[in-house]
Amino acid sequence: MTPTRTGSTIIGIGHHRPDRILTNRDLEKMVETSDDWIRRRTGIEERRIAGESETVAEMATHAARAALADARIDRSEVTQVIVATCSDTERSPSAAGRVAHALGLSAPAAFDIGAACSGFSHALAVADQGIRAGASGTTLVIGAEKLSAVTDFTDRTTCVLTADGAGAVVLRAVEDPGVFPVVWGTVPDLVEAVTISPPDGFFAQDGRKVLGWALRDAPVIARQVVEAAGLQMSDIDVFVPHQANLRMIEPLAESLGLREDTIVADDVTTSGNTSAATIPLAISRMREAGRLPAGATALLIGFGGGFSYAGQVVRLP
Repeated sequence: MTPTRTGSTIIGIGHHRPDRILTNRDLEKMVETSDDWIRRRTGIEERRIAGESETVAEMATHAARAALADARIDRSEVTQVIVATCSDTERSPSAAGRVAHALGLSAPAAFDIGAACSGFSHALAVADQGIRAGASGTTLVIGAEKLSAVTDFTDRTTCVLTADGAGAVVLRAVEDPGVFPVVWGTVPDLVEAVTISPPDGFFAQDGRKVLGWALRDAPVIARQVVEAAGLQMSDIDVFVPHQANLRMIEPLAESLGLREDTIVADDVTTSGNTSAATIPLAISRMREAGRLPAGATALLIGFGGGFSYAGQVVRLP
């Protein structure tokens, strides 16, 4: 066992999006819907769809490489790989194992976490706790999804939402923590609200129940997350909720009483809903676009299938 560290911080961020763009106009040709209807109901304009042979592990690997390059560290320093996903078609090996092999890592701990849309925040918490316990010094945390593989493209209520992509961060042990305590849990009464289940294996949800929880209970959880970090809502520079639906994100952000200049993630408009990948993907793309101030304090919260939720405050590079 290595000595116990004080905590962890994010030192690198990266993402990957497939090349194919599926616009609302394209969906008009596939199902009974319209660009206007999709924009009004979801705020989504377009989304990325992976190629038929492109896998969750491949997208996760691309995002991991980008995060490692951003961190400017040698990949030999990575001692743990965690991938959050609910759409990988392989039961074994894990997507994390595939990533470790593709990157040529030397015997890291590697495993997947299946907590659907809150998966990345769960994985980030587990990685941080592992570093605090001395079980890892540098950890790759990745959210990666190929939701198009579990989407019924004849169902206009779900096919307009789902998309593919991956986002990754590199966590390193530090004496001055940049990842604060997680607040997480489940809502057992909503366990069937979001599913990917037999016999068809397609993504399905009760949109009204999810929206109701997001507007009623997610603000309470978000405030608990900020309190757990020993901060106030006025300290938050960036708010990155799960990118499920812009019409859900906007009222949620408004209810929190954030500062007027707080940046609210809206990556869903051009990336769609990528489940466990939405939070790191949004952070990486906002940073790439120059929208994030250096060292910003960000509030993250994910929620969805299970029905699970998790959130934490992090300090961005």
